[in-house]
Amino acid sequence: MSRKKYLRFQIYLLVILSNKCDSILDDLNISPEHLPYFFNLLPEVKQKCIQDTDCKYKKYLNTSGCWSYENNCHFTSSRSYSQPLCEGDSKGWVSSKKEQLELFYNQADFGFVKEQRGQLQYICRPDQKSGLSSNLECTDHLKFCRGTNIRLDLTSLASRSTPVRYHMDVLSPGDVHGHCRLDRVLQQRHSDMISPLQSWGPELRHFTATPTPPHQWQCDVWYHRPVIVVKIDAAVSLYHHFCDFVNLYISQHVNATDEFAFSTDVDVLVWESYPYISSFASVWRAFTRRPVRTLADVAGKRLCFKHVMFPLLPRMIFGLYYNTPLVWGCEKSGLFRAFNRHVLHRLHVPTPAPLPDRRVRVTLLARQTQHRRVLNQDDIVRAMQLRPDIVLSVAEFNHGQDFELQLRAITATDVLVGMHGAGLTHLLFLPDWAAVFEIYNCGDEHCYKDLARLRGVFYYTWQHPHKMASEDEGTHPEHGAHEKFQNYRFDPVEFMRLLDEAVEAVRRHPAWLSSDNHQQKRHEPQLPAKQEL
Repeated sequence: MSRKKYLRFQIYLLVILSNKCDSILDDLNISPEHLPYFFNLLPEVKQKCIQDTDCKYKKYLNTSGCWSYENNCHFTSSRSYSQPLCEGDSKGWVSSKKEQLELFYNQADFGFVKEQRGQLQYICRPDQKSGLSSNLECTDHLKFCRGTNIRLDLTSLASRSTPVRYHMDVLSPGDVHGHCRLDRVLQQRHSDMISPLQSWGPELRHFTATPTPPHQWQCDVWYHRPVIVVKIDAAVSLYHHFCDFVNLYISQHVNATDEFAFSTDVDVLVWESYPYISSFASVWRAFTRRPVRTLADVAGKRLCFKHVMFPLLPRMIFGLYYNTPLVWGCEKSGLFRAFNRHVLHRLHVPTPAPLPDRRVRVTLLARQTQHRRVLNQDDIVRAMQLRPDIVLSVAEFNHGQDFELQLRAITATDVLVGMHGAGLTHLLFLPDWAAVFEIYNCGDEHCYKDLARLRGVFYYTWQHPHKMASEDEGTHPEHGAHEKFQNYRFDPVEFMRLLDEAVEAVRRHPAWLSSDNHQQKRHEPQLPAKQEL
């Protein structure tokens, strides 16, 4: 090698190493609350920061905190990020408080992550001696998979006449393969949940091993960055689409093996050919800095992935959080608190402290839909306006409104009030001390009550049917009379009684009481506050 080529090679190495160092130490973009847990999860990254004199995260390295899914960390330890509570009755689910706590942790907290990480096994195994450089690892039932050097042939999509959404016939045998040793028996055993949004079985049951090494593959696109292939639920619904985002965040923890576990330097491919349009599209910035692509963008092409992840899906059996069976009497999932912090940090949404004058900020979600409207909303608003200790906002969120502005309103809310509906999913981003008042659950008793338990906020709903009235019986398009297809009137006195319970619960919360604003103002005289709307 000539001296000139040698110098160029050395410069190239320096650039590569410099970029890698920057990506490790300067591009984490992780919530400060999470940084100690991140570094303790990945000791090699922690050591790099210790050795790097320019590492800006050194103040986060001297703690012993852990997420709780690590081998040396139990969720009951004071070191654990997760600190679930089970102060209520389990109603026969279990026979002891210990079992109750463990069940909730495994159902709805980082215990779910720990279980998935423990299930990972090779469906297709690499073999250095034989030169096999691909691999495919999956959890039970192919709910989560990750692979290295994987080829995906989508040439058949170029001539497909029907658009893809929830279809299970996109791939055929051999359309997805790797240069590895396939365990066909294991693959068949776990290809048992063939449903669009329950597993990757519909796709990866067709995985085959190829004798051709990756460097000889014919690829129209080689992805050297990690790729996340996602199957999403209804992107129009806040409730259902956030089930996608929650499971993607969970999957990042399942996949966390190196410093790039939560990197946004990834490509996202949505497993459908319809254009991706959603009012909540900005949330993808919490996961990727790159445009979200769909199958329409790659139809007819052969894709080759250096690293690819097939994350947990929104409608898994016993998954999170759609239709999740939760043991009674428990709340406060550390996993959902972590999701709250992660998304708000990545989207640069501030989290204001309580008001220093101890007034409680109440946000009423005003529905603009045909059904589940509060017919005497004006009477209820006037009743709240008469309260000098409440700051009231009436929010008319809609699909045309900037979602980040909605999040800013929610993080500055102490009590969220609204009828049963997807808008209550905003509760995922309430402050830790907050409360939710679901005015009426419309017969769907557990949906938002359980979501509030997962987030760890107080929950209230209507208790006396004789103090409310429906406009009519309502008509479901297929099932006749239904509570979700009606409009209602509520007794303002009873409404304010329930609101008072929520307000007082907020004021008693330790996080509310320990706020810097309240510590400074606790012994100062309070002046009457003006009413705000």
